[in-house]
Amino acid sequence: MYGVSLFVVTAFVEMGTGVLLLFIPAVPLALLLGVREAAPEALLVARVAGVAVLAIGAASWLARNGEQSAADLGLLVGILIYDIGAAALLAFAGVGLGMAGLGLWPAVVIHAALAVWCLLNLRSRWPGGGK
Repeated sequence: MYGVSLFVVTAFVEMGTGVLLLFIPAVPLALLLGVREAAPEALLVARVAGVAVLAIGAASWLARNGEQSAADLGLLVGILIYDIGAAALLAFAGVGLGMAGLGLWPAVVIHAALAVWCLLNLRSRWPGGGK
């Protein structure tokens, strides 16, 4: 079995973020991007993102005790793509767009660390990769 701890950590991080984005999107928008008052369109998109992140968290939670299977591999790759994308987009918001809240850079670091953790788990999946 691999990635059990990764799936548990991902589940907690993403389900917590998803619930916040879904029910009180103004809070994570302020914490991540420093947005004081978001437009209704931004709040709607944040809620849609919240549902997606909640789904990632739920899938991770359900896979926490799984065996090494094609489904687990697919979930791991999906989480890797998400974490790389989230880290890159959040970093761009800070550097390229000048948007930054108190939680922006910690979120970038968390997503980058989770991406590295995914890569390490994927590396162990290939023959000779875990040596």
